[in-house]
Amino acid sequence: MKQDIAEVLVTEEQLAKKVEELGKQISKDYEGEEITVIGILKGSNIFLGDLVRKITVPVYLDFMVVSSYGNSAQTSGVVRILKDLDDDIEGKNVLIVEDIIDTGLTLAYLKHNLLRRNPKSLKICTLLDKPARREVDLSIDYKGFDIPDEFIVGYGIDYAERYRNLPFVGILKREIYE
Repeated sequence: MKQDIAEVLVTEEQLAKKVEELGKQISKDYEGEEITVIGILKGSNIFLGDLVRKITVPVYLDFMVVSSYGNSAQTSGVVRILKDLDDDIEGKNVLIVEDIIDTGLTLAYLKHNLLRRNPKSLKICTLLDKPARREVDLSIDYKGFDIPDEFIVGYGIDYAERYRNLPFVGILKREIYE
């Protein structure tokens, strides 16, 4: 799989350091509170697992599966909730954990959907942000890294369900997905 990577953007060491920083900031911001952390599957699973172990306030985990890609390299623009939350979030502090935000369409839809459920607060944490592709105004409360407009994989992020297990974030060679 490593032979399919054109360039490593974020190393394993950089990921670990940033996850620790984010965990400390989230813990500080929610001191004396508890939070419901919603992982957006499948991409956020590795980041989420590492992140929640760095958060020192009580954490309740829930998950959603939201799709706008399928097995394509381009977003379809149609957001589908494939798995909704198991628990009610009314009156709770909610933190959405996402692997990557590019156009922002999926997360804007998700944020609007969750706000209708009346949480006490709703914040967004993403490992990777691709601002060059943003199509909607979206406030990101906790961000790991800004990345260029390249097709990336690794650390939970896939192409056609492959490459999630790479311990770094890298640019996928064009010939793999074109």
